[in-house]
Amino acid sequence: MTKNWAAFVTAEPDLAKRVEERFGAFTHHILATLRKDGSPRTTGLEVRFLNGELWLGMMPDSLKALDLRRDPRFALQANPGEGQSMGGGDVRISGRAIEVTDPETKAGYGEEVEPPEPFHLFRTELTEVVRTYVEDDKYLVVEVWKPGEPVRVIKRT
Repeated sequence: MTKNWAAFVTAEPDLAKRVEERFGAFTHHILATLRKDGSPRTTGLEVRFLNGELWLGMMPDSLKALDLRRDPRFALQANPGEGQSMGGGDVRISGRAIEVTDPETKAGYGEEVEPPEPFHLFRTELTEVVRTYVEDDKYLVVEVWKPGEPVRVIKRT
């Protein structure tokens, strides 16, 4: 079972808000894709939360776009920021990236974001959202959401 961003927001609005805030704190984040040989590739990426979707836009024929066309699985990590504070926690999203080729959808995204033309556009289907943070300088807290399940909270000392 996979869900888009709007379904996640509906299911877990508080966690979704924290995740969006973490991604909103910085422009560039880290995307992991799979190369032809199955090994991981990490690259920088800007993301957008628009119209109930988490969008990934990319330059034409970039290696990450070609990776996603071949195998849509991805992992995305929010930029941790400077120093060691990890303000708002460490946030990761996993799922599948589905390329959007519909001219109307791409034009709407282009009007909103104004990316350099031409570009690849992918919408995401989420399989997992994870937020990790420190509580009271004592506990490591991990919140894990998967489609169709409530958030699971794990606390470690």
